[in-house]
Amino acid sequence: MLRIAIQAKGRLNEKTVALLADAGISASIGSRSLIAHAKGFPVDLLLLRDDDIPQAVAMGTADIGIVGLNEVMEKDADVVRVLDLGFGGCRLSLAVPREADYKDLGWFEGKRIATSYPAILSRFLKEKNINAKIHTITGSVEIAPAVGMADSIFDIVSSGGTLIQNGLVEVASVVESQAVLIATPGLPTDKQEELDKLCFRFRSIIESRGMKYVLMNLPKVSLDEAIKVLPGMKSPTILPLADSDWVSVHAVIPESQLWERIEKLKAIGAEDILVLVLENIVK
Repeated sequence: MLRIAIQAKGRLNEKTVALLADAGISASIGSRSLIAHAKGFPVDLLLLRDDDIPQAVAMGTADIGIVGLNEVMEKDADVVRVLDLGFGGCRLSLAVPREADYKDLGWFEGKRIATSYPAILSRFLKEKNINAKIHTITGSVEIAPAVGMADSIFDIVSSGGTLIQNGLVEVASVVESQAVLIATPGLPTDKQEELDKLCFRFRSIIESRGMKYVLMNLPKVSLDEAIKVLPGMKSPTILPLADSDWVSVHAVIPESQLWERIEKLKAIGAEDILVLVLENIVK
């Protein structure tokens, strides 16, 4: 049985639990639970602080974990990055007060930078040959310049709204992060087999995100042109109708391209177009 470490609370917890649920894995998690037994897959959930997860997986306390890539990089733990999960996207960025006379990275020379990610920041400053003072704090890093604790900050940025609220401007993105699945190096064969099965479920969910299943009726004379519009995953599915002059066409379309392609299909005679939610893609 696998033991998976997940964030007990915080920005990744809800989406992690949702991913597990989509994969057929559920657990009753109490507000003070540390371990939860799951149903639907041979796995126990270990609920930890996000910054403890990389170490727990590296030590083998947990076999696998779901955590932000930023935490993996900060702890520099000996873990295997198994799968990018496609949610929890953010970046670690440098930000300065709005009124600062910022021109380039040279502005940070000799400055105090507040952060909860001193290791990543230290490596970046060394790479850029910048001599700055790193002030490590936890909690609300973004208020540090306003209260005189630092000249600037290095912190997680998602939408940028928190920076604006605190009079800060993002000036350099250093690390792009998202939720990742990590594992202890050298898992025993039986646990590796279970991990492979879990990854199979996760990949089918990830690959279905942002995709729509589309069905339509189409004049047979427009079929060649429709195929150019609808390449599908390999090619569209074409089914005959009772009316021999028409066919039914089924295809999977990225949501970002949905309306553009539907407009083209209607222009060549497509009718009765149905758009369905696609839950999983199993390859």
